[in-house]
Amino acid sequence: MLKGRKILLCVTGSIAAYKSAALTRLLVKAGAEVRVVMTHSASEFITAPTLATLSKNPVLSDFYTDKDSGTWTNHVDLGLWADLMLVAPASANTLAKMASGISDNLLLTTYLSARCPVWVCPAMDLDMYAHSSTQRNLETLRNSGVRVIDAQDGELASGLEGKGRMEEPENIVQAIVDWWGVDSFLQDKTVLITAGPTYEPIDPVRFIGNRSSGKMGYALAEAAANLGARVVLVSGPVQVKAEHPSIEVVPVETAAEMYQEAVSRFNSSDVAILAAAVADYTPEQVADQKIKKESGAPELKLTKTRDILAELGGKKTESQTLIGFALETNDEESNAWKKLKNKNLDFIVLNSLRDPGAGFSVDTNKITILDKNQNKTSFDLKSKTEVASDIINYLKSYWS
Repeated sequence: MLKGRKILLCVTGSIAAYKSAALTRLLVKAGAEVRVVMTHSASEFITAPTLATLSKNPVLSDFYTDKDSGTWTNHVDLGLWADLMLVAPASANTLAKMASGISDNLLLTTYLSARCPVWVCPAMDLDMYAHSSTQRNLETLRNSGVRVIDAQDGELASGLEGKGRMEEPENIVQAIVDWWGVDSFLQDKTVLITAGPTYEPIDPVRFIGNRSSGKMGYALAEAAANLGARVVLVSGPVQVKAEHPSIEVVPVETAAEMYQEAVSRFNSSDVAILAAAVADYTPEQVADQKIKKESGAPELKLTKTRDILAELGGKKTESQTLIGFALETNDEESNAWKKLKNKNLDFIVLNSLRDPGAGFSVDTNKITILDKNQNKTSFDLKSKTEVASDIINYLKSYWS
Protein backbone atom coordinates (compact mmCIF):
# COMPACT_ATOMS: atom_id res chain seq x y z
CA MET A 1 0.00 0.00 0.00
CA LEU A 2 2.95 2.34 0.61
CA LYS A 3 5.24 0.93 -2.05
CA GLY A 4 7.85 3.45 -3.12
CA ARG A 5 7.08 5.88 -0.28
CA LYS A 6 10.05 7.23 1.68
CA ILE A 7 9.29 7.73 5.34
CA LEU A 8 11.72 9.27 7.83
CA LEU A 9 10.72 7.97 11.26
CA CYS A 10 12.05 10.16 14.07
CA VAL A 11 12.07 8.69 17.57
CA THR A 12 12.42 10.85 20.70
CA GLY A 13 12.93 10.20 24.40
CA SER A 14 9.60 8.81 25.59
CA ILE A 15 8.58 5.49 27.08
CA ALA A 16 6.37 5.18 23.99
CA ALA A 17 9.55 4.69 21.95
CA TYR A 18 8.93 0.96 22.34
CA LYS A 19 6.04 1.41 19.89
CA SER A 20 8.46 2.66 17.23
CA ALA A 21 9.59 -0.93 16.67
CA ALA A 22 6.08 -2.04 15.71
CA LEU A 23 5.58 1.16 13.72
CA THR A 24 8.76 0.54 11.73
CA ARG A 25 7.78 -3.07 11.04
CA LEU A 26 4.29 -2.10 9.85
CA LEU A 27 5.59 0.66 7.57
CA VAL A 28 8.12 -1.67 5.96
CA LYS A 29 5.48 -4.39 5.63
CA ALA A 30 3.26 -1.87 3.80
CA GLY A 31 6.05 -1.33 1.27
CA ALA A 32 7.58 1.91 2.53
CA GLU A 33 11.30 2.61 2.60
CA VAL A 34 12.02 3.63 6.18
CA ARG A 35 14.98 5.46 7.65
CA VAL A 36 15.16 6.12 11.38
CA VAL A 37 16.57 9.12 13.24
CA MET A 38 16.86 8.78 17.02
CA THR A 39 17.65 11.37 19.64
CA HIS A 40 20.15 10.31 22.29
CA SER A 41 17.34 10.29 24.86
CA ALA A 42 15.41 7.80 22.72
CA SER A 43 18.26 5.30 23.01
CA GLU A 44 17.47 5.01 26.72
CA PHE A 45 14.15 3.39 25.79
CA ILE A 46 14.91 1.39 22.62
CA THR A 47 18.14 0.34 20.93
CA ALA A 48 19.41 1.43 17.54
CA PRO A 49 20.17 -2.16 16.42
CA THR A 50 16.50 -3.08 16.89
CA LEU A 51 15.28 -0.27 14.64
CA ALA A 52 18.12 -0.79 12.15
CA THR A 53 17.19 -4.45 11.80
CA LEU A 54 13.50 -3.69 11.33
CA SER A 55 14.03 -0.76 8.92
CA LYS A 56 16.86 -2.46 7.00
CA ASN A 57 18.78 0.83 7.18
CA PRO A 58 21.36 2.23 9.61
CA VAL A 59 19.89 4.32 12.42
CA LEU A 60 21.09 7.93 12.51
CA SER A 61 21.67 9.91 15.69
CA ASP A 62 24.76 12.05 15.26
CA PHE A 63 25.90 14.70 12.83
CA TYR A 64 29.23 12.94 12.41
CA THR A 65 29.53 9.24 11.63
CA ASP A 66 33.34 9.50 11.75
CA LYS A 67 34.76 12.66 13.30
CA ASP A 68 38.34 11.77 12.42
CA SER A 69 37.61 11.60 8.70
CA GLY A 70 34.95 14.32 8.77
CA THR A 71 32.24 11.95 7.52
CA TRP A 72 28.92 13.45 8.49
CA THR A 73 25.20 12.88 8.16
CA ASN A 74 23.70 15.47 5.82
CA HIS A 75 20.45 16.60 7.42
CA VAL A 76 19.54 18.57 4.29
CA ASP A 77 19.74 15.42 2.16
CA LEU A 78 17.58 13.60 4.71
CA GLY A 79 14.95 16.33 4.58
CA LEU A 80 14.92 16.24 0.77
CA TRP A 81 14.89 12.42 0.61
CA ALA A 82 11.73 11.92 2.66
CA ASP A 83 8.17 11.93 1.33
CA LEU A 84 6.97 12.12 4.94
CA MET A 85 8.73 12.97 8.20
CA LEU A 86 7.01 11.20 11.08
CA VAL A 87 8.01 12.08 14.65
CA ALA A 88 6.68 9.20 16.76
CA PRO A 89 6.81 9.41 19.66
CA ALA A 90 7.14 13.18 19.92
CA SER A 91 8.14 14.19 23.46
CA ALA A 92 7.16 17.51 25.05
CA ASN A 93 10.78 18.61 24.81
CA THR A 94 11.07 17.92 21.08
CA LEU A 95 7.70 19.54 20.36
CA ALA A 96 8.81 22.68 22.20
CA LYS A 97 12.06 22.82 20.24
CA MET A 98 10.29 22.27 16.92
CA ALA A 99 7.83 25.05 17.71
CA SER A 100 10.67 27.41 18.69
CA GLY A 101 12.97 26.60 15.79
CA ILE A 102 15.73 25.21 18.01
CA SER A 103 18.08 22.91 16.12
CA ASP A 104 20.49 21.30 18.57
CA ASN A 105 20.33 17.72 17.29
CA LEU A 106 20.07 15.81 14.02
CA LEU A 107 16.29 15.35 14.25
CA LEU A 108 15.64 19.08 14.67
CA THR A 109 18.01 20.23 11.93
CA THR A 110 16.37 17.72 9.61
CA TYR A 111 12.94 19.09 10.53
CA LEU A 112 14.03 22.62 9.65
CA SER A 113 15.37 21.33 6.31
CA ALA A 114 12.40 19.13 5.39
CA ARG A 115 10.31 20.06 2.36
CA CYS A 116 7.95 17.12 2.83
CA PRO A 117 4.88 16.96 5.10
CA VAL A 118 5.72 16.55 8.80
CA TRP A 119 3.55 14.61 11.23
CA VAL A 120 3.98 14.38 15.01
CA CYS A 121 2.53 11.83 17.42
CA PRO A 122 2.74 13.32 20.94
CA ALA A 123 3.43 11.03 23.89
CA MET A 124 3.80 12.18 27.51
CA ASP A 125 2.06 12.19 30.88
CA LEU A 126 -1.40 13.72 31.06
CA ASP A 127 -0.43 16.89 32.97
CA MET A 128 2.46 17.56 30.60
CA TYR A 129 0.14 17.11 27.63
CA ALA A 130 -2.58 19.33 29.12
CA HIS A 131 -0.12 22.07 30.11
CA SER A 132 -0.75 25.36 28.36
CA SER A 133 2.82 25.53 27.01
CA THR A 134 2.50 22.10 25.35
CA GLN A 135 -0.87 22.98 23.85
CA ARG A 136 0.53 26.29 22.64
CA ASN A 137 3.45 24.49 21.00
CA LEU A 138 1.10 22.05 19.28
CA GLU A 139 -1.00 24.93 17.98
CA THR A 140 2.14 26.67 16.69
CA LEU A 141 3.12 23.53 14.82
CA ARG A 142 -0.38 23.11 13.37
CA ASN A 143 -0.24 26.70 12.12
CA SER A 144 3.09 25.89 10.49
CA GLY A 145 1.49 23.04 8.53
CA VAL A 146 2.53 20.16 10.79
CA ARG A 147 -0.12 17.48 11.21
CA VAL A 148 -0.70 16.36 14.80
CA ILE A 149 -1.91 12.81 15.43
CA ASP A 150 -3.56 13.53 18.74
CA ALA A 151 -2.61 11.62 21.89
CA GLN A 152 -5.11 9.09 23.22
CA ASP A 153 -6.69 8.40 26.61
CA GLY A 154 -5.53 5.44 28.63
CA GLU A 155 -3.16 4.17 31.29
CA LEU A 156 0.13 6.07 31.33
CA ALA A 157 3.62 5.09 32.50
CA SER A 158 3.11 7.17 35.65
CA GLY A 159 0.19 4.93 36.59
CA LEU A 160 -2.28 7.74 36.00
CA GLU A 161 -5.19 7.53 33.59
CA GLY A 162 -5.74 10.24 31.01
CA LYS A 163 -4.78 11.75 27.69
CA GLY A 164 -1.14 11.37 26.71
CA ARG A 165 -0.68 7.91 25.16
CA MET A 166 0.82 7.86 21.70
CA GLU A 167 -1.63 6.67 19.06
CA GLU A 168 -1.26 2.94 18.30
CA PRO A 169 1.10 2.06 15.41
CA GLU A 170 -1.66 0.33 13.42
CA ASN A 171 -3.78 3.48 13.49
CA ILE A 172 -0.85 5.72 12.52
CA VAL A 173 -0.05 3.54 9.50
CA GLN A 174 -3.72 3.48 8.49
CA ALA A 175 -3.83 7.29 8.71
CA ILE A 176 -0.80 7.49 6.39
CA VAL A 177 -2.37 5.04 3.93
CA ASP A 178 -5.68 6.95 3.97
CA TRP A 179 -3.90 10.29 3.51
CA TRP A 180 -1.88 9.15 0.52
CA GLY A 181 -4.65 7.10 -0.99
CA VAL A 182 -4.10 3.64 -2.36
CA ASP A 183 -6.27 3.82 -5.46
CA SER A 184 -5.20 4.97 -8.91
CA PHE A 185 -8.30 6.78 -10.07
CA LEU A 186 -6.19 8.92 -12.43
CA GLN A 187 -4.67 5.87 -14.14
CA ASP A 188 -4.45 6.44 -17.91
CA LYS A 189 -5.53 10.07 -17.45
CA THR A 190 -3.48 13.04 -18.65
CA VAL A 191 -3.38 15.98 -16.27
CA LEU A 192 -2.15 19.36 -17.49
CA ILE A 193 -0.85 21.62 -14.71
CA THR A 194 0.63 25.12 -14.86
CA ALA A 195 2.91 26.32 -12.07
CA GLY A 196 5.08 29.18 -10.94
CA PRO A 197 5.38 32.79 -12.14
CA THR A 198 5.99 34.25 -15.55
CA TYR A 199 8.79 36.73 -16.24
CA GLU A 200 7.91 39.50 -18.67
CA PRO A 201 11.15 41.07 -19.98
CA ILE A 202 11.79 44.81 -19.93
CA ASP A 203 15.34 44.52 -21.27
CA PRO A 204 17.95 41.69 -21.29
CA VAL A 205 18.43 42.13 -17.52
CA ARG A 206 15.13 43.25 -16.00
CA PHE A 207 11.66 41.77 -15.99
CA ILE A 208 8.20 42.11 -14.45
CA GLY A 209 7.39 39.10 -12.27
CA ASN A 210 5.71 38.00 -9.06
CA ARG A 211 6.49 36.08 -5.88
CA SER A 212 5.07 32.70 -6.91
CA SER A 213 7.42 29.86 -5.88
CA GLY A 214 5.67 27.14 -7.90
CA LYS A 215 5.40 24.92 -4.81
CA MET A 216 1.62 24.52 -5.08
CA GLY A 217 1.70 23.51 -8.74
CA TYR A 218 4.55 21.07 -8.22
CA ALA A 219 2.81 19.52 -5.21
CA LEU A 220 -0.30 19.03 -7.37
CA ALA A 221 1.82 17.38 -10.06
CA GLU A 222 3.29 14.92 -7.54
CA ALA A 223 -0.14 14.16 -6.05
CA ALA A 224 -1.67 13.47 -9.46
CA ALA A 225 1.27 11.34 -10.59
CA ASN A 226 1.10 9.33 -7.38
CA LEU A 227 -2.46 8.37 -8.32
CA GLY A 228 -1.53 7.11 -11.76
CA ALA A 229 -1.77 10.20 -13.95
CA ARG A 230 0.55 11.20 -16.74
CA VAL A 231 1.30 14.80 -15.81
CA VAL A 232 2.34 17.59 -18.16
CA LEU A 233 3.69 20.39 -15.97
CA VAL A 234 4.08 23.72 -17.77
CA SER A 235 6.34 25.61 -15.40
CA GLY A 236 7.56 29.16 -15.15
CA PRO A 237 11.00 29.89 -13.64
CA VAL A 238 11.15 28.18 -10.21
CA GLN A 239 13.65 26.55 -7.85
CA VAL A 240 11.45 23.48 -7.26
CA LYS A 241 12.10 20.13 -8.94
CA ALA A 242 9.66 17.42 -9.99
CA GLU A 243 10.59 13.98 -8.67
CA HIS A 244 8.00 11.56 -10.07
CA PRO A 245 8.98 9.88 -13.36
CA SER A 246 5.46 10.36 -14.76
CA ILE A 247 5.81 14.16 -14.69
CA GLU A 248 6.92 15.84 -17.92
CA VAL A 249 8.17 19.36 -17.15
CA VAL A 250 7.77 21.92 -19.93
CA PRO A 251 9.80 25.01 -18.96
CA VAL A 252 8.57 28.43 -20.08
CA GLU A 253 9.38 31.98 -19.09
CA THR A 254 6.77 34.40 -20.41
CA ALA A 255 2.98 34.49 -20.32
CA ALA A 256 2.92 34.12 -24.10
CA GLU A 257 5.02 30.94 -23.89
CA MET A 258 2.82 29.52 -21.15
CA TYR A 259 -0.28 30.33 -23.21
CA GLN A 260 1.12 28.55 -26.26
CA GLU A 261 2.12 25.41 -24.36
CA ALA A 262 -1.08 25.18 -22.31
CA VAL A 263 -3.42 25.74 -25.24
CA SER A 264 -1.56 23.32 -27.54
CA ARG A 265 -1.64 20.55 -24.94
CA PHE A 266 -5.16 21.04 -23.61
CA ASN A 267 -7.01 18.99 -26.24
CA SER A 268 -5.12 15.82 -25.22
CA SER A 269 -5.73 16.40 -21.49
CA ASP A 270 -8.46 14.96 -19.31
CA VAL A 271 -7.88 17.47 -16.52
CA ALA A 272 -6.26 20.91 -16.48
CA ILE A 273 -5.27 22.61 -13.22
CA LEU A 274 -4.05 26.15 -13.73
CA ALA A 275 -2.08 27.00 -10.60
CA ALA A 276 0.44 29.36 -12.22
CA ALA A 277 0.54 33.05 -11.35
CA VAL A 278 0.53 34.37 -14.91
CA ALA A 279 1.29 38.05 -15.51
CA ASP A 280 -1.77 40.04 -16.58
CA TYR A 281 0.37 42.59 -18.40
CA THR A 282 3.62 42.53 -20.39
CA PRO A 283 5.79 45.37 -21.73
CA GLU A 284 4.75 46.48 -25.21
CA GLN A 285 8.38 47.01 -26.23
CA VAL A 286 11.44 45.13 -24.97
CA ALA A 287 14.76 46.97 -25.12
CA ASP A 288 17.55 45.19 -26.98
CA GLN A 289 20.15 46.42 -24.51
CA LYS A 290 20.17 47.12 -20.80
CA ILE A 291 18.46 50.42 -20.04
CA LYS A 292 20.98 52.74 -18.40
CA LYS A 293 20.21 54.97 -15.43
CA GLU A 294 21.65 57.94 -17.29
CA SER A 295 18.79 57.67 -19.77
CA GLY A 296 16.34 58.60 -17.02
CA ALA A 297 13.40 56.58 -15.76
CA PRO A 298 11.93 54.59 -18.67
CA GLU A 299 8.27 54.83 -19.54
CA LEU A 300 6.79 51.35 -19.68
CA LYS A 301 3.78 50.83 -21.88
CA LEU A 302 2.02 47.62 -20.94
CA THR A 303 -0.29 45.45 -22.95
CA LYS A 304 -2.64 42.73 -21.69
CA THR A 305 -1.50 39.13 -21.88
CA ARG A 306 -3.83 36.49 -23.29
CA ASP A 307 -6.08 34.85 -20.69
CA ILE A 308 -5.10 31.18 -20.59
CA LEU A 309 -7.90 30.11 -18.24
CA ALA A 310 -10.60 31.82 -20.30
CA GLU A 311 -9.19 30.32 -23.50
CA LEU A 312 -9.26 26.79 -22.09
CA GLY A 313 -12.73 27.39 -20.64
CA GLY A 314 -13.96 28.23 -24.12
CA LYS A 315 -12.42 25.08 -25.59
CA LYS A 316 -13.43 22.68 -22.78
CA THR A 317 -15.51 19.65 -23.75
CA GLU A 318 -17.91 17.71 -21.53
CA SER A 319 -15.29 15.02 -20.98
CA GLN A 320 -12.72 17.50 -19.64
CA THR A 321 -12.37 19.03 -16.18
CA LEU A 322 -10.94 22.53 -15.75
CA ILE A 323 -9.74 23.80 -12.38
CA GLY A 324 -8.59 27.34 -11.69
CA PHE A 325 -7.04 29.24 -8.79
CA ALA A 326 -8.05 32.59 -7.33
CA LEU A 327 -5.61 34.46 -5.11
CA GLU A 328 -7.50 37.43 -3.71
CA THR A 329 -6.93 40.28 -1.28
CA ASN A 330 -10.52 41.56 -0.95
CA ASP A 331 -14.06 40.41 -1.75
CA GLU A 332 -12.47 37.00 -2.06
CA GLU A 333 -15.49 34.76 -2.37
CA SER A 334 -17.45 37.09 -4.63
CA ASN A 335 -14.52 37.42 -7.03
CA ALA A 336 -13.95 33.66 -7.04
CA TRP A 337 -17.60 32.85 -7.88
CA LYS A 338 -17.46 35.38 -10.71
CA LYS A 339 -14.24 33.87 -12.10
CA LEU A 340 -15.69 30.36 -11.85
CA LYS A 341 -18.70 31.34 -13.98
CA ASN A 342 -17.02 33.67 -16.47
CA LYS A 343 -14.25 31.22 -17.34
CA ASN A 344 -16.40 28.07 -17.47
CA LEU A 345 -14.56 26.24 -14.70
CA ASP A 346 -15.62 23.05 -12.97
CA PHE A 347 -14.23 24.27 -9.68
CA ILE A 348 -11.93 26.95 -8.36
CA VAL A 349 -9.43 26.96 -5.50
CA LEU A 350 -9.64 30.20 -3.52
CA ASN A 351 -6.95 31.46 -1.20
CA SER A 352 -6.56 34.88 0.37
CA LEU A 353 -3.39 36.84 1.06
CA ARG A 354 -5.14 38.03 4.21
CA ASP A 355 -4.90 34.52 5.72
CA PRO A 356 -1.65 34.04 7.68
CA GLY A 357 0.41 31.20 6.19
CA ALA A 358 -1.28 31.36 2.76
CA GLY A 359 -0.07 32.78 -0.53
CA PHE A 360 3.34 33.09 -2.14
CA SER A 361 6.74 31.84 -0.97
CA VAL A 362 5.48 29.79 2.00
CA ASP A 363 5.14 26.05 2.50
CA THR A 364 1.53 26.19 3.69
CA ASN A 365 -1.81 27.23 2.26
CA LYS A 366 -5.40 27.67 3.39
CA ILE A 367 -8.00 27.10 0.70
CA THR A 368 -11.71 27.08 -0.04
CA ILE A 369 -13.03 25.15 -3.05
CA LEU A 370 -16.08 26.44 -4.92
CA ASP A 371 -17.61 24.33 -7.70
CA LYS A 372 -20.13 24.93 -10.48
CA ASN A 373 -22.79 23.02 -8.52
CA GLN A 374 -22.68 25.85 -5.94
CA ASN A 375 -20.84 23.75 -3.36
CA LYS A 376 -18.39 25.43 -1.02
CA THR A 377 -15.81 23.47 1.00
CA SER A 378 -13.26 25.11 3.31
CA PHE A 379 -10.05 23.53 4.58
CA ASP A 380 -7.73 24.32 7.49
CA LEU A 381 -4.21 25.65 7.07
CA LYS A 382 -2.02 22.78 5.84
CA SER A 383 1.23 22.10 4.07
CA LYS A 384 1.02 22.57 0.32
CA THR A 385 1.56 18.84 -0.12
CA GLU A 386 -1.53 18.16 1.99
CA VAL A 387 -3.46 20.90 0.17
CA ALA A 388 -2.57 19.24 -3.13
CA SER A 389 -3.98 15.95 -1.83
CA ASP A 390 -7.17 17.74 -0.74
CA ILE A 391 -7.59 19.23 -4.22
CA ILE A 392 -7.00 15.90 -5.99
CA ASN A 393 -9.34 14.13 -3.57
CA TYR A 394 -11.97 16.78 -4.29
CA LEU A 395 -11.57 16.01 -7.98
CA LYS A 396 -12.26 12.35 -7.24
CA SER A 397 -15.44 13.16 -5.30
CA TYR A 398 -16.46 15.66 -8.01
CA TRP A 399 -16.30 12.88 -10.59
CA SER A 400 -18.22 10.37 -8.49
